[in-house]
Amino acid sequence: MRLSFCRSCLTACRWLLLPAALLFGGGLSAQTGGGPGSGPALPPPAPLLPVWETSLQNFDQTIYEREVERLFVQFESATGRQLQPGVKRKVGLKIYADSGQGLSTPHALVHAVISALERRGFDKGGIFLVGLNQLRLRLTGFLPSLVTGETAYKGHPVFVLESGRFFDPVWFYDSPLPNRFDPILAEKQIEGVDANSSAEQDRKSFLATPLFLDADFWINLPVYTDHSVLGVNGALVNATLWNASNTARFFRSPANAPAAVAEMSAIPELRATWAFTIASLERYQFIGGPYFNSLYTVSEPRLWLSADPVAMDTLALGKINYWRKRSGFQAVADEIRTLEFAETLGVGTARSLKSRLVILTE
Repeated sequence: MRLSFCRSCLTACRWLLLPAALLFGGGLSAQTGGGPGSGPALPPPAPLLPVWETSLQNFDQTIYEREVERLFVQFESATGRQLQPGVKRKVGLKIYADSGQGLSTPHALVHAVISALERRGFDKGGIFLVGLNQLRLRLTGFLPSLVTGETAYKGHPVFVLESGRFFDPVWFYDSPLPNRFDPILAEKQIEGVDANSSAEQDRKSFLATPLFLDADFWINLPVYTDHSVLGVNGALVNATLWNASNTARFFRSPANAPAAVAEMSAIPELRATWAFTIASLERYQFIGGPYFNSLYTVSEPRLWLSADPVAMDTLALGKINYWRKRSGFQAVADEIRTLEFAETLGVGTARSLKSRLVILTE
């Protein structure tokens, strides 16, 4: 596989990433450094960043707003990074609606994040939402109702990635795996797709550029489910496979999808503008995902925030496995190495995770 990224106004640049090396104990192949016989150049280990956790007395809007503000203040104090408008005066929110009704980013959380950003100087129109599928975004309330025309996000642009209007042809992830299909509702992804596209076009996954080209920074708001191919569907997947075109093809192979998630999450531009992930455990699913099944969901009054998606996904995977075992199911297979691949590429780390979980008290 090859990651190819360039901006039309800059000299072309490429990063060659070899998932086969990852799968068989190799590593990252870089263009710089190393002579004949030298080993692969790997990025330095990811820093040990905290995962902040706060409790929710309930899931009301007022409670979410109070606790989101606490987490934002904690992040700003610890990192010295103020979540304020920059040159572009825009911020993106990557929401999750792809499991359909019943399992999407909680609206109370989204509104709490919006309120916190507005208090820091962002205009309503400068806070935009990004989602993948129009139908699911409408069913989950992120797009206006077709009956009433009302929306809870009036004044906030909502970008639907599958419309094809938010992909740049010079920013793409290149993979030899062709064919498009929908892994969640088993529907063909054909809207707006040229039926006569070439094999070369079919092997490219175009990246949604609003988050990393149009915004000062962006915030990831996933929902956690298990996934038969990826192990855990959460922070990393919401930022990668649910943030690009023509990526569902990777789910045909238990080896290709984890490598694609790791490689895409290591894109420098994406990481540079990715401020952090904030996730509510108001509802998550431990088996049967990403299809929503209320019989296998759990609710915990917890809210997490971290700039380390590997750490957050590792914590979530532990909870998923706990409930799977308690319910008589097998744990997620150790052979699924999504988190390990991402850690190898320096995206994050699960090292010393217990000591990095910081629980905020009153």
